Amino acid sequence: MKKSTSLFVFLLLSFFVKAQNKYWVSFKDKADVTFNPREYFDERTINQRIAQNIPLYDSLDFPINDSYLLKVKSIVDSFSRSSRWLNGVAVFAGPAKMEIVSTLPFVKEVSPMSTAAYCTSNKEERPLEKLDEKSLTLLKYQTERLQGSTFTHQGIDGKGIRIAVFDVGFRGADKHPAFSHLRKENRIISTYDFVKGNSNVYKGHWHGTATLSCIGGKIDSINIGLATGAEFLLARTENLFSERYSEEENWLAAAEWADKQGANIISSSLGYTHTRYFTFQMDGKTSLVAKAATIAASKGILVVNSAGNEGMNSWQFLVTPADADSVLTVGGTEPENDCHINFSSFGPTGNGGLKPNVSACGRVVAAVSNKLAIVSGTSFAAPMIAGFAACAWQSNRKLTNMKLFDDIEKSSHLYPYYDYAHGFGIPQASWFFPTKHEAEATFDFVIINTDIKVFLREEYSYPETESVLGYKARRNFYYKIENANGTIKKYAVLLAENKEMLHLFTDDFLPGEILTVHFEGYTKSLDVHDLK
Repeated sequence: MKKSTSLFVFLLLSFFVKAQNKYWVSFKDKADVTFNPREYFDERTINQRIAQNIPLYDSLDFPINDSYLLKVKSIVDSFSRSSRWLNGVAVFAGPAKMEIVSTLPFVKEVSPMSTAAYCTSNKEERPLEKLDEKSLTLLKYQTERLQGSTFTHQGIDGKGIRIAVFDVGFRGADKHPAFSHLRKENRIISTYDFVKGNSNVYKGHWHGTATLSCIGGKIDSINIGLATGAEFLLARTENLFSERYSEEENWLAAAEWADKQGANIISSSLGYTHTRYFTFQMDGKTSLVAKAATIAASKGILVVNSAGNEGMNSWQFLVTPADADSVLTVGGTEPENDCHINFSSFGPTGNGGLKPNVSACGRVVAAVSNKLAIVSGTSFAAPMIAGFAACAWQSNRKLTNMKLFDDIEKSSHLYPYYDYAHGFGIPQASWFFPTKHEAEATFDFVIINTDIKVFLREEYSYPETESVLGYKARRNFYYKIENANGTIKKYAVLLAENKEMLHLFTDDFLPGEILTVHFEGYTKSLDVHDLK
């Protein structure tokens, strides 16, 4: 973009955002800087990049040119955070000063920044004085729905995997019994509070304590999450109640810190929505955190983020950075029926991409402060998947992060079926061990003139039964209609209580539209246009 055009856009934005006094300044290059990756990175980072054939000398990792920073600092009122990856800095200043900054020869672009934070936990919290029968059932179910015992029987608990957890605080995690095994074995490797600028993250909100427990916590020898043998990096990136200016920069800084510290996985239950973006901007390319998450994935890190809790609000759609294509985005399901839990955000992305990717329980038992509680939110579904991912990666360390991403999708109970509420469904541990077999047909398409009917096969026409953990084994019948470019026109989940499950008409389909049905592990598609 020409300088004059950039300045025009900047002045136009300044006109519409009169109260805005925070800006992101992007630089054109990193001229005259030096960088030694073996001095800068943890040895684990070096090993991870070599294992995944990722270059050690990447200009994204090079430091920012100090002279650029000093010149900008001499003009603006103050700095917030700078970023190696994005080669820029957040600053505070008035429009007149920023007009001067925008004309500097090394400045690529100046962009106004918005404010307001969002945490992807639902507000519901039910403290538990003790684990009664119902809560104990839920505690066991939240891992077993992912087939956690399959990992356990294989001796897999996430050992050797380092997980960075980004949240609003880990209050009480340094004393909570759910993490005694982590403290005893010194597996909380490093901590940093990006809000206050110190290493004490054990304050603020309990939300991070809960998400950490959903990855690697255990209570009375029962796993809360699956990766009880993993190592952890804890980053406080937000102040839930008062921080309104630097949460996205903190997320970006924490991602760079996690990469430097040798993280294999980032688990984030944070996101940003209508307070600063429009739904069409949920395209994986617009927000600062989406850019940061994409770069983190390019560094060999598996980035896991919750989809958000906007399903019942006017926004409805997922949050950022869950919109980034290379982020494993996790929606929430209702434990009692495996269906989309009402608050979980829907896909697709602003540019039509499939989201969420997978799902997990959106209501769980977790550690909060000095007790346990039943909590709700995709905030807790995402760390359940992060723990699952750590175990899956331990089972095969030759996988790259994006191959692992792909395998987790393929392991899910609905795959290859997907929709904008469930993604590919709930990942299953058994997929990662050599006992796979072809899915048996559970239904038939019957075409009569212009009628399309789907019948359950006789052996699958039985009433619902109880699961071993006490939940109703609701038999869900999924179907969707998508057009020729892959956009889902309609999707639904039905209770399989009749032999005839679906009755549609070919005249209701446009050319190129495809009907896909999933039931009991079997998926089949029908190109209706071929019938006409």
